[in-house]
Amino acid sequence: MKEIVLADNTLITSKTDLRGDIIYANDDFLKYAGYKMDEILYKPHNIVRHEDMPRTVFKCLWDYITKGHEIFAFVKNKAKSGDYYWVFANITASFDENGNIINYYSVRRKPNPKAIPIMESVYKTLLEKEKQGGIKAGVETLMEVVNSYKVTYNQLIFDLQENN
Repeated sequence: MKEIVLADNTLITSKTDLRGDIIYANDDFLKYAGYKMDEILYKPHNIVRHEDMPRTVFKCLWDYITKGHEIFAFVKNKAKSGDYYWVFANITASFDENGNIINYYSVRRKPNPKAIPIMESVYKTLLEKEKQGGIKAGVETLMEVVNSYKVTYNQLIFDLQENN
């Protein structure tokens, strides 16, 4: 399988319901994922999840967004063809007038190519830890990595995107 590199001006956007089922996807989503709208609408967003992605990353992602917090992440997605593409993702909750979370909104851009080898190494380690000790071991390892930089998770990811 080969890598698909996002164009510089790409903005992949999607919206999911509270369960993670797709309720909106833009043309860039369809283009890079290789699906037609009727193939993905009301389907779980993990339809584009690549097997190289640790479950740990998605556990942390859901822990953040279900509390209404914004999160950033580098994500390797799988297209319908089996090819893959990396994204720099920003996921936020959408709220109703009473402050209740009603859905989740994600915008993905072209990632900084210098960050990808770093993330591949981290994700490989997380996958190994998950095999040995489950998702708990993966989360502990991810927090060790983040803490070693003495910043928050989001700041570390953002710094990698900005190449700081």
